[in-house]
Amino acid sequence: MTDRGMKMQLEQEEQLVIQLKQYVTDNFPLSRMSDEELEASIENLVTQNIGNQYCPIKQKVSIVQQIYSSIRGFGLLDSIMADDTITEVMINGPDHIFIEQNGRLFRMNKKFESQRRLEDVIQRIVGMAGREVNQANPICDTRLPDGSRVNVVLPPIALCGPTLTIRKFSKTPMTIEKLIQYGSLTKEIAEKLELLVKAKYNIFISGGTGSGKTTFLNALSNYIPKDERVITIEDSAELQITGIDNLVSLETRNANAAGAGQITIRDLIKSSLRMRPERIIVGEVRGGEALDMLQAMNTGHDGSLSTGHANSTEDMLSRLETMVLQGAAGLPLAAIRQQIASAVDIIIHLSRLRDKSRKTMEITEVLGVEDGRILLNPLYVFEEDKNSRLEKVSGHLKRTENKLINDHKLRMAGLPVEI
Repeated sequence: MTDRGMKMQLEQEEQLVIQLKQYVTDNFPLSRMSDEELEASIENLVTQNIGNQYCPIKQKVSIVQQIYSSIRGFGLLDSIMADDTITEVMINGPDHIFIEQNGRLFRMNKKFESQRRLEDVIQRIVGMAGREVNQANPICDTRLPDGSRVNVVLPPIALCGPTLTIRKFSKTPMTIEKLIQYGSLTKEIAEKLELLVKAKYNIFISGGTGSGKTTFLNALSNYIPKDERVITIEDSAELQITGIDNLVSLETRNANAAGAGQITIRDLIKSSLRMRPERIIVGEVRGGEALDMLQAMNTGHDGSLSTGHANSTEDMLSRLETMVLQGAAGLPLAAIRQQIASAVDIIIHLSRLRDKSRKTMEITEVLGVEDGRILLNPLYVFEEDKNSRLEKVSGHLKRTENKLINDHKLRMAGLPVEI
């Protein structure tokens, strides 16, 4: 079929969906129908409407699902979320929908019926997680039941209409084995990271947006011994930690319409210290909570893990300094650097490269402070090889000649000290 023919077919399908949806809402007793009854009734209605016309089974199923999901589900969003090849959804108003597939962005030739319909979908998503978003509070971070991360921005802040961004999460938790399969790590380096996690090194994962920080944190958490008590703290719950029975997951809460009831990451970190944690995992530090996290790492909660946005390992240290100052203005810079160097043992930096692949770029040891500067000891650094091209990056993490200096945690745990 030609592109023009396909476009006409899509337009006809879209018109049929609109007509039949209107018929269903006007004539069906929706409040008294179960989901199964509604879906079966819609299927009969579509069959009657098509009559003797040829309609592929796949197209008929699509029409039924579109009508059903527009009434009981998330409408157009349901079919997008059902596609496992889509990793991110960006909706800039009702007419502009973009998706990420295989690391690349595409615009969809679909749109919402109206801005009101998109707003209804947004309110349903936000309401499911017990959050609120409106003109008074037009920005909201939340999640879907499957753990997918959701960000909402409403007009008048969003000038092009309601903006919805969804970072989909894999239905199966990420493992180190998958990272090896994708080429982000080697088996040898994975074994070294396992030793560091088991020996309770405090590990910080840095990287830019979409570099895979949370995914890497999920994979790394598989190395935590199953008999430990772990507390996770997040803005919106998205970690998929499996195999640990004694796991407590905490999530922040926004203030209500009256401006009361807010629970911040700082509040949760302070509360978690009274819950006898053996490890604390903070999904992402963005502000003043960095100080509380560092203090927790420095007060007997070794083995803690966290992530943060940065363009390099050095940049992550600078950002941590800035974040600590947000939580304790007036604290001397020297004291902040000492706090960071004492708390963080290892920084793993990730990056999204020019070919859209995600790679581990550096694994670095934090040594301490000398002459007012935090000293770093790079252990592994990513290097491109001769097969690397503009459109396809080829390379691997290369072991530097530097040895791990602070090996006392490995010795205490009775583990090999050669990293």
